[in-house]
Amino acid sequence: MTTVAVDQMPAYALRAAFARGLAAMYGREVPAYETLVEVTREVNAEVVATRGKAAERLGSVERVTAERHGAIRVGSPRELRQAARVFAAFGMHPVGFYDLRDAGPGAVPVVSPAFRPVDRDELARNPFRVFTSMLVPDDPRYFDADTRARVETFVEARTLFGPALLALADRAAAEGGLPQPDADELLRRATAAFALSTAPVDRQWYDHLERISSVAADIGGVPSTHINHLTPRVLDIDALQARMCARGIEMIDEIPPAWEGPDVLLRQTSFRALAERRTFRYADRTVGTGALRVRFGEVEQRGIALTPRGRDVYDRMVAEVDARVADGAPRPDAAREVWRRDLPRTECELAVRGLAFFTYRATGRPQACPVDQRSSGARRRSTGETTASDTTLGDLVEAGVLTPEPIVYEDFLPRSAAGIFRSNLAADGTRDEQRTGRAYDIERLSEVLDTTVHDPMDLYAAEQERSVRAAEAGLGICTGKEPA
Repeated sequence: MTTVAVDQMPAYALRAAFARGLAAMYGREVPAYETLVEVTREVNAEVVATRGKAAERLGSVERVTAERHGAIRVGSPRELRQAARVFAAFGMHPVGFYDLRDAGPGAVPVVSPAFRPVDRDELARNPFRVFTSMLVPDDPRYFDADTRARVETFVEARTLFGPALLALADRAAAEGGLPQPDADELLRRATAAFALSTAPVDRQWYDHLERISSVAADIGGVPSTHINHLTPRVLDIDALQARMCARGIEMIDEIPPAWEGPDVLLRQTSFRALAERRTFRYADRTVGTGALRVRFGEVEQRGIALTPRGRDVYDRMVAEVDARVADGAPRPDAAREVWRRDLPRTECELAVRGLAFFTYRATGRPQACPVDQRSSGARRRSTGETTASDTTLGDLVEAGVLTPEPIVYEDFLPRSAAGIFRSNLAADGTRDEQRTGRAYDIERLSEVLDTTVHDPMDLYAAEQERSVRAAEAGLGICTGKEPA
């Protein structure tokens, strides 16, 4: 563990300051973002006033109100590795693999990790995340040989992160922080690296890439990267959607519907990309102004992290909803019906069925946990007495010996990310379905970054396991298998 000198600004403080600096810059560049933040704060305050402590089940209002995730786009493995070095300075590590090329219809030729804290205490201090998409120009479904070569040449010639920034970032990562003057310089340079460039954009080249994908154009057709969106967290996304619309902000048409049971994974909405004035260089060498629509404001409501078993259930539900919508059913109605049928309506039942991740604490005073008796551990055992080794985690939850506390979902959903990307694109783009895409997975992304990309499921499982072992030690017991 890195020891931080007394006079140093530690990584979590650097991370919080970095998030604030990006938010201030993005607010100046995209004024509608400030409206989104204002409405988010209003809704969060009202939800807490109405629901009390129950509103903070998945995080204190202070954490939720300060919480942000950003999104950037880079064009090559070299640029992704450099971005990772910058984020490491702020205690943010690569987590998850998201392939947006195959996340539903449309052309989004990127693969992505997110960079975030991985330690629970660090997340509590500041959970800033950056979803970082890397263009895949060697995917022949999108790019012919000539376009691939031109993209790679264009990207190789530019510098997103200067040597002074990278040197400071490496030092901060190694030392766990920086003295105040150096910390200020790191923050200044890192924030500036994600500002919208004023350099002219080659209109002909940009338009060529935009016919393939608006995302490809935003990555490979401009001289720098920039914050694509910055996302606050809200406690009631439906109230926020209605209030933003009432203020005249054009929001995307559809968000995942609310239902009576626990919030799981992630629900997101956004306001549509706004026309931003940019400078263009044309084929005849003249320079003029025009507009691009590439940046938008997103907001999210986070729920409970699902186990692999829970994700299987979730993915099957999403597929069934899609099938019903294809047959003419309204998506909100179809989703509510499927959710009500297939998902438990209590956190306790999610725990007993092993569908979601929780930390567990010994209650000291057993109190029955309300669950659907059709799925209870007692009903799963057909005959015979039980012993301590037969006792499952679900049995102890049902008996009230252990109390589950939900682990918040800290990550992203490829389908959701791709859907919001597509809802804000200028055009659908093109993809040659007769060709085979370049293979990518979390292992290949780890090779690209030359470091381990953490599997989110492993992080959640380890956190749950630590709490279970601590509870077992306190109770003097050892549980058997996990909930079935």
